[in-house]
Parts: sequence; C-alpha cells; structure tokens
Amino acid sequence: MPRQILDRLWDRGRAFLGADLAILGGAMSWISERNLVSAISNGGGFGVIACGSMGPELLSAEIEATQKLTDKPFGVNLITMHPQLDDLIDVCGKAGVSHVVLAGGLPSSAAIKRAKDHGAKVICFAPALVLAKKMIRSGADALVVEGAEAGGHIGPVSTSVLAQEILPEIRDVPIFVAGGIGRGEAMLSYLEMGASGCQLGTRFVCATECVAHPNFKKSFIKAAAREAQPSVQIDVDFPVIPVRALANNATKRFLEVQQQVIARFKSGELAKDAAQLEIEHFWAGALKRAVIDGDVENGSLMAGQSVGMVNREQPVSEILAELVAQAEAALTARQGIPQKAS
Repeated sequence: MPRQILDRLWDRGRAFLGADLAILGGAMSWISERNLVSAISNGGGFGVIACGSMGPELLSAEIEATQKLTDKPFGVNLITMHPQLDDLIDVCGKAGVSHVVLAGGLPSSAAIKRAKDHGAKVICFAPALVLAKKMIRSGADALVVEGAEAGGHIGPVSTSVLAQEILPEIRDVPIFVAGGIGRGEAMLSYLEMGASGCQLGTRFVCATECVAHPNFKKSFIKAAAREAQPSVQIDVDFPVIPVRALANNATKRFLEVQQQVIARFKSGELAKDAAQLEIEHFWAGALKRAVIDGDVENGSLMAGQSVGMVNREQPVSEILAELVAQAEAALTARQGIPQKAS
C-alpha cells in the first residue's frame, strides 16, 4: 500500500519522464556522463548527461555511448550561455533525445521552441515564482525548482522556501524539487506539497558507477553538511557567482587571489575588466582537477549540503532502493500501517 500511495503522488512525474521513479539525476560536469547516467536510468530513475562545455561532436559521441548502455529514457542538460547552443540542441534532436534540460540561465523562447520542434520535452530551472511563470509562457514543459542547498552554482533562496512559494501556485506543468535532498522522507514531503518528483545530484557522486576519482568520493564520504560552503565575494564591485563546494585549500586561495587582484586594480596595474576576468579564471579547470585527477586540495569539490548524508560508496540501484524504502517507511508510519515482520 505505501508504494501505491507513493506512485500516485509522483505519477505525473513518472509519466512525464517515462521512468519508474520520478527521480532525476542532477547534471554534474565531469560526473554525469554515460556510466552514471545509464545506471540511474537502468535503475528506474532518470539520468541526465551534463553537456557543460562540450562541443557538438563530443556531445553526440556521449549520447551515442549512453544509448549503448541503456534503452531507457534519459535527458541532456545544456547550458544556455554555450556559444553553440543551437547546434547542441540539434545534436540532441538528431539523436532522438527525449528530454532537454536548459540550465545556467534563463533560456530564450526560441531555444525552447527549437528543442520542442525536434520532439523533445523541455525542462527549465525556475529560481522564483515570477520566473517560473515566465518559463511556462515561453513553452517549458516542466520546471526544476532548485534551492541554495544544492552543489555548484546556486541562488540565494533555500529549497524549502522556493517550494512553498512555487508549488501551490503552479499546476500547469510538472515541477521537480532539487537542492539538499538526500533521503526519501524529504522527497515525500515535497511530493505531498505538490511536486511531481525530485532531482538529486550529490547523493549519486559516490555511486559505484560514478567515474569520479576515489579521492573525490572519499572527500564526500568524510564531509559534514556544514563543510559544503558557498564561495565568498569580498568586493561588491567584483561580483562572484556563488558556488557551493567543500572547503579546501583552493577556497582559501580564492579569497587571497581576490584580494591581490583587487589591490592591483586599485594601484592602477590592472583595468577593471582584466581584474574581473582574472578572478573568474581562478576556477578554470578546477572541477576536472578534483573529479578526474583527484587533486582534492587544489580542485573544486562542488557538493550540496546533503553531502553529510553520503557515508559510503554503493551501487545506483541500492541508492534508489534506499530512497524509495525511506519514503515508503514514512508513509507507513503516517498511515498507521502495521510494519511487515522482518
């Protein structure tokens, strides 16, 4: 009975994704590639390839490789600021990708239409109610509401507040909640608020199928929630887009570099544009250094606050089963259903 209730709660999300479980894998650069994506889809969830800075040829090869590992639906996450966005959308269309996620900024209605013209369902991010309504008017088929507890680039508002702001107001399209979700009970709470499903990223980093370096995974397993901190901006004239990651030597050096660069600007050694560029370039290649090369001191350890709930490496199928079991147990307790004898 608990599973029947759960399926009813996320039935709209399951139907939209074409998956047994309305659980999307968050698109994480260097991590959400063919192996993890196919494992999530094969496990009943919905994997999403992180295109990141890939060009059309690389993305085409990644999609093809993923299709060889799974016959289940999966999506592709495209960054709206990518200079070849239209070409990447066309690559997805040619490959028959069922769902395109447009992230990293507000996509144009033209980009949304281009993806839909290829037959794909389009998912967009909505960091506020007014923008959620705008994305729907622009043609989005579904939304992801992601709060500041998430890893990587974040906005200023928490998941719980965004969910309360948006879920009661939007019924036109399925909404998936993301940011700080590490257990099934949390998923259930958002489903009961009206979400159609949830998106999890950090929880899958230590999956057996994930290609991240062992050092990267060990950092996650050892970390507490409070260690996943947003990057700090020290001068309002030199804005820094906040990124949540585990604190390490690189985060300390980032503060020092900002101070040094700003001092050089004030002394007349650097123009403002050059100073801003130097600050932004600090993290260039840092995620790859950590994820692929295993340099966890000098690389970027992007992680959500749910990292404190990652305590071991385990197969994707086991992670998904745990999330469902936790949601079912919570439903059992709420419904007063007698527990089965073990």
